[in-house]
Amino acid sequence: MEAVLEKGERILVCLSSSPSNQKVIDAAARMAKAFLAELSAIYVKPPNYESLPEADKIRLQNNIQFAEQHGAAIITITGDNVPVQIAEYAHISGTTKIVVGRSGAKRQHFWSKASLTEQIILNAPDVDVYIIPDSSVEIKQQNQKLNLADQIHPTKKDSIITLLLLAVSTSIGLLFTAFGFSEANIITVFILGVLIIAVFTVRPIYSIVSSLASVLLFNWFFIEPKFSFHTYEPEYAVTFIIMLVSSLITGTLANKLKENARQSSREAFRAKVLFDTNQLLQKAGCTDDVIRITAQQIKTLLDRDVMVFPLGGSSKHENDTELNTALYNIRSSGQDENEAEIVQWAFLNQTVAGAHTEKFGSAKSLYHPISINGYCYGVIAIYLNGESLEAFEYSVFSSIIGECALALEGLRNAAEKEQAAIAMRNEQLRSNLLRSVSHDIRTPLTSISGNASNLMTHYEQLDPETLKQIFSDIYDDSEWMINLVENLLSISRIENGQMDLHLSVEVVSDVIEEALGHIDKNAALHHIIVQPGSDVLIARMDARLITQVLINLVNNAIKNTQIGSEIRIRSEQRGDFIFVYVEDNGPGISDEMKPHIFEMFYTGKNVVSDGRRGIGLGLALCKSIIEAHGGTITLTDNVPNGCSFSFSLPAGEVTINE
Repeated sequence: MEAVLEKGERILVCLSSSPSNQKVIDAAARMAKAFLAELSAIYVKPPNYESLPEADKIRLQNNIQFAEQHGAAIITITGDNVPVQIAEYAHISGTTKIVVGRSGAKRQHFWSKASLTEQIILNAPDVDVYIIPDSSVEIKQQNQKLNLADQIHPTKKDSIITLLLLAVSTSIGLLFTAFGFSEANIITVFILGVLIIAVFTVRPIYSIVSSLASVLLFNWFFIEPKFSFHTYEPEYAVTFIIMLVSSLITGTLANKLKENARQSSREAFRAKVLFDTNQLLQKAGCTDDVIRITAQQIKTLLDRDVMVFPLGGSSKHENDTELNTALYNIRSSGQDENEAEIVQWAFLNQTVAGAHTEKFGSAKSLYHPISINGYCYGVIAIYLNGESLEAFEYSVFSSIIGECALALEGLRNAAEKEQAAIAMRNEQLRSNLLRSVSHDIRTPLTSISGNASNLMTHYEQLDPETLKQIFSDIYDDSEWMINLVENLLSISRIENGQMDLHLSVEVVSDVIEEALGHIDKNAALHHIIVQPGSDVLIARMDARLITQVLINLVNNAIKNTQIGSEIRIRSEQRGDFIFVYVEDNGPGISDEMKPHIFEMFYTGKNVVSDGRRGIGLGLALCKSIIEAHGGTITLTDNVPNGCSFSFSLPAGEVTINE
């Protein structure tokens, strides 16, 4: 028979402290896999959870961990009506199938309370309920009676409070008798005393004791014959019974309300910790911040020592196994002798290890991997020292670790996206470079090839003037290509981090003069003016690279201004920097082009006279060189027209050795 898979299936498995609950969870996990469904695991925490045997708490925690390992989302709610709350959650969450275990226990009488599975079926008739046969071991119900020994254990504080309030109630009753108040008012005083005792004492046994004591005190002090437990009126027996029942009900209700308020307060605090964790992790900017926030929030939640062992900083692949030592350590207690071994095992297997688990169960700490989507980012350890976490605490603890893993996953994905974007940008730059070089280098190569062919075939027929012009053209084209190659090599060295600065103190005017000796041959068609300063300016620089900057700036002005234009080079000192200006009175650069003028491969829309457009490396190279010197390069308008390029260099000092 072919199984028909329904979309949107949601399976809910019930958790308990039963030894065979893992069998139920395993069946639900296999069912979820078969139906391609979402799997959730629910635990209804009873009000008397604190009084459960320690063995049951440990078993429950192991079952929750087992469910997590099988991909289940853990839900913990508090209440004393387990089947109703499971059914309500199933309706709210859109659950289509409930998986629950059943013991071999049967109803003793027809008036006995229905079993848990029967009640779930009755309360969720529209949900498919799958019952997994449980072991023959007697399963303790989650709404079992309070541990009697724990509940009747007296405390000095509670005993004093009880005696004091009973004495106060008796005194008020005697005062009411003196003023002629009715016995009904005195009964009310004693019931109020029982209520106050229930509120201010911890053990529920004091409510029962105070109820019985109130009846006896009322009989002793206020019923004739006084100072005895006899009565002349038979109807007082009914009064005593009603008073006792009222006191017991009042005390019991007060205890339940107090316990519910205490539980709600604790759960509200833990929910706030989880909410704050989510908010803080969203603002975390790096791995260290995520780890620090996670450790602090777990410390706030559990008030226990916390250790975090993150993935090694050099690890980049999923099969990395190198862990750092505890990067964030909130520890005041001792550590396990085999801590490193446990941490490594939890990391490699992405499984919880340590205290109260199958692996390294004798350890003092619980070691939980920070993993998501098959990738582990490290291990978080909490010091338990023989104690165990309650179900809700462990659920919130696991949720915080899940939030931590999500945050680390987000940072990792962002880093990978950034690396991919950089790689894509570099690839685009290489493509642009190849395209630009292949396009722009064709013109001078064609010219050199054509002129060389003319010389080879018609050399004897060419007059001296023509030969001189051909040689000049070959020289100009080769110079253009040499400058192109120099810029390409410089850009390559800068991108690879191989540009070493050889700094020395140089006279700025000497560097300018050296640069003018290597500028474009068309410089003769322009008026180049060097405006010397009043003082000798000295800057700390790599003279070879700054010479290249000046050559690029002057050649850029020559190529993009009209014949006969004026190009002015001047320098001045302001504070600790020397500023060098290359200004022209050409057509200038439009405002829309200015933000991109120093970008690599940006050539603008200017048309140059010699037909050779640049490939957009010169100004980008200038920017990189100047910034490597600790200076800045800027472009402004040269009033009334033209451009003004300026760059700054650290001023130098001349040391005179006497």
